[in-house]
Amino acid sequence: MKRAEFDVEHGGNIYKLADMLKLNKHKIIDFSANINPLGAPEGVIQIIKDSSKDIINYPDPDTNALKQEIAKYHSIIPESIVCGNGSTELIYLFVRALKPKNVLIPAPTFSEYERACKTYRARAMHYGLKKENNLDLNPEAFIKALSSIRYDMVFLCNPNNPTGRLTQKKDVLRIAHTAKALKSYLIVDEAFIDFVPDASVIQEVEKNPYLIVIRSMTKFYALAGLRLGYGIFPLKIIDLIKQYKEPWTVNTLAQRAGISALNDTTYKKQTLELIKNEKQFLEKRFNQLGINFVNSCANFYLFRFLNAEFVYRKLKKKGILVRLCSDFKELDKTYIRVAVKNRKQNVLLLKELSQWLKA
Repeated sequence: MKRAEFDVEHGGNIYKLADMLKLNKHKIIDFSANINPLGAPEGVIQIIKDSSKDIINYPDPDTNALKQEIAKYHSIIPESIVCGNGSTELIYLFVRALKPKNVLIPAPTFSEYERACKTYRARAMHYGLKKENNLDLNPEAFIKALSSIRYDMVFLCNPNNPTGRLTQKKDVLRIAHTAKALKSYLIVDEAFIDFVPDASVIQEVEKNPYLIVIRSMTKFYALAGLRLGYGIFPLKIIDLIKQYKEPWTVNTLAQRAGISALNDTTYKKQTLELIKNEKQFLEKRFNQLGINFVNSCANFYLFRFLNAEFVYRKLKKKGILVRLCSDFKELDKTYIRVAVKNRKQNVLLLKELSQWLKA
């Protein structure tokens, strides 16, 4: 496989832009990564400081305390949980362990699904989301595609990245039921489900031996630099998954940060309120500016305008990083994704967009 096939440019690379502009990285305003603008919870910062003396020891390879907390948070059994160095580690882990031959992936969606498949020589086939249907997943058509040939594995990002569109829980369960009947593993990536928690299917894993749910703590809890995620697996495959997992991938600080974050109900309420208010503010201004955007259930928006590349370059020169989406399948150079940030930063982005959109 050629090296170029693996060259994926994700959001959040503030280091490259800072180096290019000869700026301190803290001067970069990063709208390309969909991270909570509140920053990490104060309790997490304190627990990291308090735990610094323990980094002399290896972390718990079984992440037992964290799994107990996750189990309590979701009302599930801890034996079904595997924690990882971000949810992306888990994507590669179960592809490596389950060895699928044919995999169905909606498009556009998170690029690491296909990359993991290519890494382990699985054949990735795409179900294209229709632009005329707001890039929503059509459950009936998707089930028909799933049933058309023998798929060993299916990916579903919900809410989807980069569109922010949500597939309703009842429809995800219909897809999961079909996957079970076909003996195809359905991977539901709920990296952004914290913004619409009632849509989660995490408690359904126990009832379906072909359903896997993965969660990320990097987005909602702003822990991207620590790397923390977890997966809920059917018990019939949990031992197999563990056989393929490297030890100690979740460090001590990340494990304790995760426990602290899950217990911070005040932070959760503040986040949901902030994102709600900022989305209302942004959508009103988007409409005033005539920006063509996809209504989102998450903390980011997908834009479409003809001079997107030009706008992207102009914003970069100002130290504002957005996500150009031309590398997403089914999208092109007219699409940009932007995160929801705090009011000051959102106002700055709107000001710059108003200047360059019609240029």
